[in-house]
Amino acid sequence: MSTKKSKKEIAALMPEKVYNITGKKKMILGIVIAVALAFIVGLIVRGANLAIEFKGGTMMTYNYEGSISTSDIEKTVKEMVDTSVNVRTGESISSGDKQITISFTTDDGFTGDQQSELTAKLQSQYPDNKIELFDSNDVNPSTGREFLIKCLIAIIFAAIVVIIYIAIRFRRIGGWSAGLCSIFALCHDLLVAVTVNVLFGFEFNSNTVAVLLTILGYSINNTIVIYDRIRENRKLMPKSTLNELINVSCTQSLTRSIRTSITTISTMLIITIVVLITGYHSLLSFSVPLMAGLISGTYSSLFVAPATWSWMKAREARKNAQGSEKKK
Repeated sequence: MSTKKSKKEIAALMPEKVYNITGKKKMILGIVIAVALAFIVGLIVRGANLAIEFKGGTMMTYNYEGSISTSDIEKTVKEMVDTSVNVRTGESISSGDKQITISFTTDDGFTGDQQSELTAKLQSQYPDNKIELFDSNDVNPSTGREFLIKCLIAIIFAAIVVIIYIAIRFRRIGGWSAGLCSIFALCHDLLVAVTVNVLFGFEFNSNTVAVLLTILGYSINNTIVIYDRIRENRKLMPKSTLNELINVSCTQSLTRSIRTSITTISTMLIITIVVLITGYHSLLSFSVPLMAGLISGTYSSLFVAPATWSWMKAREARKNAQGSEKKK
């Protein structure tokens, strides 16, 4: 039994309106450049707010009673140390006492006198909570830096594996160039997340690393879905140009990609709203950059990777044509 589709069946699969994705190369390049400029401006104006595990600093743990507002504690400590402060509540494993952990980055360290002054200030402002210092530590940044380096190595290794995988799986439609363009789109998505982190003044901490790794998987998966559709359409439309295949495939995938993204992004939006209401602001460094990265991942899979790939293949075709003319 033949598996070939008739012309009517192929026509039925085609969208009524095909968007000219490959014709928007200048606009797409402009957006990529705008993101890069925003990142540079953000670094110059606000700088990178490195977390304690990457920059080094002080971590102080207090026992307390009753209920206490982490946002109020954060304001109190921030007035004294004049830097970003992370406050978390929990319980002691050994005694079961309620504990609050305060961490912040410092360039010159936090002296014993300053710790005593901060403890006295907290005790005077919250007398009913019976706040007592349980532990205090200076954090060495070398461990965090080693962790960051390992994560970067993992990302680079994953990028190499993705290029090889796409090159093999999509070799009939120009796999190597497709793989390189998918990594370019991925870099764009990671840059968007990092730029949001910088512009909002969020800490670069373990949340940031988790966000980048999540975006990596999400973006690559979306891009492979688009490439797979292009490969399928190559069989259905063998006489079509690459630009036509890209435009049709991206148009066909547009609705599915947007619906999938809305579901995921809505979850992050709800988390962000809840965090803003409850005052647990430390989670914002996870939800907001991830939400921006997921939006970028959908956009880059549909526009950046295909348009860049179209440009690269057109450039290769021009070079091959010029080489043929010279031989003649």
